[in-house]
Amino acid sequence: MKKTIIIAGIITLLIVGGYFYFLHYTKSFSPEASAEFEEGDLDIKVTYSRPLKKGRDIFGGLEPYGKIWRTGANEATLFETNQDLSIDGKILKAGEYSLWTIPGEKNWKVIFNSETGQWGVNFNREVNKKTQNDVLTAEVPSMITDKVIEQFTISIEKMDDEFLLILLWDKTVVTLPMKLTSQ
Repeated sequence: MKKTIIIAGIITLLIVGGYFYFLHYTKSFSPEASAEFEEGDLDIKVTYSRPLKKGRDIFGGLEPYGKIWRTGANEATLFETNQDLSIDGKILKAGEYSLWTIPGEKNWKVIFNSETGQWGVNFNREVNKKTQNDVLTAEVPSMITDKVIEQFTISIEKMDDEFLLILLWDKTVVTLPMKLTSQ
């Protein structure tokens, strides 16, 4: 009996150790980052992983048009707000959401989903998102620039009375306007 417990313990340690090594190994290629915005009582934070272009065609290639994308790499991107926001005329309640996108040639869909903490894709490389947990979807135009952005980047900027969630990668720029509901 003692031998069985020791073997089970060793197997458990190997599995847990392998899992953490896998997380560390994959994050070395797409490091974790965050975009934060604070003003007055408003705090917005986006936690995501930053893949590199590495000479690849990104949108319409690596990330096909019309297919859902985890909006980064590794875990699903996490969007947090401590205040209700108005996005595309809809209300996003204060809280934590996973952030997903569907890239298009001219427009993108930006999706906020109530499930958080999951890896962005499953073992079959399929998106790890339950559609029934989508709480808000907004469609915004995408822009093409001359400048190539090598590493996927998310930022949050203020412009007048709006807050802009900005996604940049390759030659694509996507901007999602947001407002405080009290404005």
